[in-house]
Amino acid sequence: MSGGGQREAVFPTRQSLGLMKSKLKGAQTGHDLLKRKSEALTKRFREITRRIDEAKRKMGRVMQIAAFSLAEVTYAVGGDIGYQIQESVKNAKFRVRTKQENVSGVFLPQFESYQKEDVNDFGLTGLGKGGQQVQRCRETYARAVETLVELASLQTAFVILDEVIKVVNRRVNAIEHVIIPRTENTIKYINSELDELDREEFYRLKKVSGKKERDAAAAEKERNQKTAEAEAEGSDKENVQGDNLETKDLLGDQDNEDVIF
Repeated sequence: MSGGGQREAVFPTRQSLGLMKSKLKGAQTGHDLLKRKSEALTKRFREITRRIDEAKRKMGRVMQIAAFSLAEVTYAVGGDIGYQIQESVKNAKFRVRTKQENVSGVFLPQFESYQKEDVNDFGLTGLGKGGQQVQRCRETYARAVETLVELASLQTAFVILDEVIKVVNRRVNAIEHVIIPRTENTIKYINSELDELDREEFYRLKKVSGKKERDAAAAEKERNQKTAEAEAEGSDKENVQGDNLETKDLLGDQDNEDVIF
């Protein structure tokens, strides 16, 4: 019997063996599919990590330029331009829409920024003075917001992929190191038990066949003895009858007719 390693509690039959083989094949197929999925997700994860690094570097440069541009506007206008913009804005011109991307069955949200052209609440900002600086600052902060939206999309995808890759890798490791070895040990156990049963059946059939042969030989011997005894008895009877006939012939009484005086 095969007792090494963990195995499932099953009764060793041909049906159980077929079920375990089907389960092993399914586990191997699932392991291959999950392995390829993990590789695809890991490849995309590395790409997103590289893009996040580039976006953060770009964000640092853009925010630095935007800060200097805001300082220039404040110097040119000579007042708190932030308060003026907050008071003049009624609708958002810079907006964000979302869509989904399917990566090996994992839906990753993507944020896309766009500007609504019919909204221009602070078109008159900077009309008195500092108009060029205000326009340049607006453009700089627009690029900063676009970079921020791109970075947010990448960061969201990064977090989701990180969790999904951990789950997929745990499943791959569980199938590879737990389910497949346990199923293989179960198949070995069932095969060993079935082989043992086959050996016991062969030994039993051999003993039964030997007993039948011995019984047949004993019956044949008994029949031969009975036949020999019957033949011996028949031969003795024939000898006795022959002796009686010879005795009667010696007296000569069989062929002579009776004489009446």
